[in-house]
Amino acid sequence: MATIHIDPTRPRSRIAPEIYGHFSEHLGRCIYEGIFVGPDSAIPNENGIRRDVTQALRKIRVPVLRWPGGCFADEYHWQDGVGPRESRKRMVNTHWGGVLEDNSFGTHEYFELCRQLGCKTYVNGNVGSGTVREMSEWVEYMTFGGLSPMAELRAKNGHEAPWRLDYFGVGNENWGCGGNMTPSYYADLYRRYQTYVRQYDPGAPIARICGGPNADDVNWTRTVLETCFASPHPDGAHGYMDGLSLHYYVHPGGWDHKGSATAFSDTEYYATMKKALHMEDLIAMHSAVMDGFDPEKKIGLMVDEWGAWYDVEPGTEPGFLYQQNTMRDALVAAVTLNIFNGHSDRVRLACIAQMVNVLQSVILTEGPRMLLTPTYHVFHMYRDHQGARLLDAEVEGAGAVDGGLPAIHASASLAEDGTVTVTAANLSLTHGQDVTIRLRGVPTARGEGSVLTGDVHSHNTFDRPDAVREKKLDVTSVGPAVTIHMPACSVAAVQLR
Repeated sequence: MATIHIDPTRPRSRIAPEIYGHFSEHLGRCIYEGIFVGPDSAIPNENGIRRDVTQALRKIRVPVLRWPGGCFADEYHWQDGVGPRESRKRMVNTHWGGVLEDNSFGTHEYFELCRQLGCKTYVNGNVGSGTVREMSEWVEYMTFGGLSPMAELRAKNGHEAPWRLDYFGVGNENWGCGGNMTPSYYADLYRRYQTYVRQYDPGAPIARICGGPNADDVNWTRTVLETCFASPHPDGAHGYMDGLSLHYYVHPGGWDHKGSATAFSDTEYYATMKKALHMEDLIAMHSAVMDGFDPEKKIGLMVDEWGAWYDVEPGTEPGFLYQQNTMRDALVAAVTLNIFNGHSDRVRLACIAQMVNVLQSVILTEGPRMLLTPTYHVFHMYRDHQGARLLDAEVEGAGAVDGGLPAIHASASLAEDGTVTVTAANLSLTHGQDVTIRLRGVPTARGEGSVLTGDVHSHNTFDRPDAVREKKLDVTSVGPAVTIHMPACSVAAVQLR
């Protein structure tokens, strides 16, 4: 029997809601068909955006949405995506399938989507194939409220008032698809480009996100910070950035043979979980470098691309990265979000890749039909962590699986109203566990919760959309503790009051 010890009298760092963010790229059927169907579609929509998708996303409290990429960002020219849709310039999406991009979803449509979701905005600018002027004018177009050429163009295109731009990424993966740059070259470019991310409204500052490393490349982190972190900065701010990105994908067989999303062995499952838990090591190693420049942790580590990446589903376009989503992915999401919670003193934003129909998505669509994936349910179960204060969750007596992986992986938080939320994953494929959650210094604990479980290969299909779904969890209270049963291969969330 395992015990999770929690002391609600010792809250730690605030868990930024943006840790539970999402990513939408012009890739496959993420934007088109998945989110945007156009105002003339027979699929119910609001201003061209699918109602079923936005209704589902609002239930998980999407806090921030990153767009337009990804690799697509560094070939995207924003002026192609504004103005009357019928006259917008068409292009070839060279990164993802070589398909036609008609730019019918652009800046105005993105901000409309964020309005419908009630979330913050995160736009990635083009450094790889764009110019400083292009980036500067895009920021002006989006955020300037006075008289200017770009503000006038925005009004002409139907939106007189400026939008709120919360985050702006200066390039994407510039070590790879964003230009194959060296860290020193990118660092010099970043300093130049970020200069023109003008802060037109002091009351609504734009957080500048510097392109960070690929997985464990600490040399990139160190080199970029040496050039781009200046203390004190001439304008009194903390360097030339507000955040440093980090990208990491879980693929059990390696990049060349990533493996099937649904047909995998127990050995492949445990290899996947080992790689998911490696996120802890990555955050620790990059945080250590950042601490050397920024011991006060003013700069956020922004894990703005993460998730499981498998081979595409048989018969689908390889460049569309469409994959199914099983209980294995639910456990990947659960442990990753637990890790982000545990490092919320440095991790300020994270975006799962991607929102709909691509990689580890939370929603799949097929024509007018939509389903929620097991990963969606994890985000729903974890939603009460957003904005709460981290609590230490010490797991005792749970044992290990597959040569050292923790059988029970957990995190906890304290909300302003005193509610303690505990989320846990049972990584074992064969053994369920009774788990006692014990609150220190509390005479009586009462709780309720939900559980997500099934065979590790279980997934939802359009014929069986509820094969994997949340169910009510039995919670037994005895004094300052509650006990739950966690089946093998399960995720649980408990709210204690």
